[in-house]
Amino acid sequence: MKKLFVAAAVLALSACSTLKTNTDFDPAVSFDQYKTYSWVEKKNQDASYHLDGLMDQRVRDAVNNELGQKGLTKADITEADLLVNYLTKVDKKINVDTFNTSFGYYPYYGRRGWGGAGMNTQTTVREYEVGTLIVDLIDNKTGNLVWRGSVADTIRSKNTPEEREQIVNSAIAEVMINFPPQPETK
Repeated sequence: MKKLFVAAAVLALSACSTLKTNTDFDPAVSFDQYKTYSWVEKKNQDASYHLDGLMDQRVRDAVNNELGQKGLTKADITEADLLVNYLTKVDKKINVDTFNTSFGYYPYYGRRGWGGAGMNTQTTVREYEVGTLIVDLIDNKTGNLVWRGSVADTIRSKNTPEEREQIVNSAIAEVMINFPPQPETK
């Protein structure tokens, strides 16, 4: 059950404009020194840490593709400059909306007249889930985290494997657009 729940987190990552990405990096690191990478080996089979087999492979393929496009090549873990890993998490959110509607105004008529205004307040509460995918890059020599990118979106259900693959590819491309970080020009 946990595997399905975490797998839903990646399904949240769609190619629409609601994707929220964030990157952080160590500014003291020269990223042009990194030429090779390898995936962190799983130390345990904790289902809450990695996705199920198919989604795990989609995420890894998307990251491999992005790193390859940026000139990095996959290597043995003992030879790699960077170690790559990813995390997923799901947060429950609550959205509360209150709407005030007026029924109109009724003027007074006659001596005993009637009149007034009608007002109705409607409050809706919506619970939803936000899935986040975090990609970490660790310097293999020092063991220090040098770059982290995350992408988050509201979880939506997609039915076909092709849609899932497209969602993951778009999300990873979006989060890795700022890797490697470019030095600031003054």
